[in-house]
Amino acid sequence: MPRTLNRDLPKAVGTSVKIAGWVDVRRDHGKLIFLDIRDRSGIVQTVVTPKAPEALEIAKDLRSEWVVEIEGEVKARPENMKGEGDLGGVEVVAAKIVVLSRAQELPFELGTEVNLDTHLDHLPLTLRSKRSRDIFALQATVLDAYRASLMRQGFKEFVAPTLVGGDAEGGAAAFRVEYFKDQVAFLATSPQFYKQIMVGSSERAFTVAKIFRAEKSATTRHLSEATCIDFEMGFIENEREPMRVLEETIREVVQKVAAEHSDMFARFGTSAPQIPAEIPVLTLKEALATLGKKEAPDMDPEDERGICEWAKRERGSDFVFITRYPTKKRAFYTYEDPEEAPYSRGFDLLFRGLEINSGAQRMHDYDALVARMQERGLDPEKFQYYLQAFKYGMPPHGGCSTGLERFTARLLELPNVKEATAFPRDMSRIDARLTE
Repeated sequence: MPRTLNRDLPKAVGTSVKIAGWVDVRRDHGKLIFLDIRDRSGIVQTVVTPKAPEALEIAKDLRSEWVVEIEGEVKARPENMKGEGDLGGVEVVAAKIVVLSRAQELPFELGTEVNLDTHLDHLPLTLRSKRSRDIFALQATVLDAYRASLMRQGFKEFVAPTLVGGDAEGGAAAFRVEYFKDQVAFLATSPQFYKQIMVGSSERAFTVAKIFRAEKSATTRHLSEATCIDFEMGFIENEREPMRVLEETIREVVQKVAAEHSDMFARFGTSAPQIPAEIPVLTLKEALATLGKKEAPDMDPEDERGICEWAKRERGSDFVFITRYPTKKRAFYTYEDPEEAPYSRGFDLLFRGLEINSGAQRMHDYDALVARMQERGLDPEKFQYYLQAFKYGMPPHGGCSTGLERFTARLLELPNVKEATAFPRDMSRIDARLTE
């Protein structure tokens, strides 16, 4: 008998099926044993009765996370006993149970609240919890919707390398890789160089890339290994064009997440983000003035939270763009129009108190780019591979990078970005906690 997924059981009432999954919960009620069986599509109740004595004997030994196959008849549950959703209206009356794998005693009851370090130390187990399954189901939807929106807008996906010959951020802490003959390589801090190169091939390119930062930062917003969704587009007039593409993409992601996961927002005690017809745009100077602060080269976390509260209160938006940062505070390839100096055409997108995206119009003139490198103390000879794209003709272009884990964390208002990371790495963790 072929396996039936739990989600298909409402269509199989009155028939015999075989289901397979994990024992989520076991409950004894007199001579009956009830098993909640979990598979990738949902959880269904199974009842084991004395009418199937062999199955009943096996069921007496079952515990949470044992893996089983169950054959039985699908029946509609009485109206007054129905649970939530479609699967709450059916149950499987077991005729046969086969144990596929036994589970040892759990260190704690799955789904109970534990501190973050305990949760992360036991990820092979805690990823099975309803909370974690929700988080990463939503994250998968974010990725799917992001890709679909960019492709609809004419972008082509490419795979960016992780081992690189230079640090794209021009100074960000990078992990060194001493493997290649006569050259030190690095783990990529950004796919920036490669998506710019791809503009010369595709005009519009995007990548879902792993990035690595060796910063000595131990905060709720930092990771040593993160996932970024980066896009770059050619033939632009200014930074507002990639901002419009990003806004449309974010809007489509929010719409899909809200449509498919409204129940998750309720479980996490939050709501789908508010995004108005136009996301508000403030210059850095305007944002700081709104907060009653003096002009500064950047915003600190308190400023980001404050201006997001303002955007929600005054503009009905959970998102806000901040533009025109000082050029000297942005990456070396950020474009500055001479008439706009000393401010760049860079921007950040803040969401519920946290920067989730950073972007800009880029420099596209070869000589100007080389001069900027020299101004920043960088050796153009070390970037000759990248500079070929500009030496042989590059249109005005720009793009941005969205942090997947940060975006996910803010969608569900998780307190720590590590919870939105399936297998987080930071200063003190590679799988298990590291000793200090």
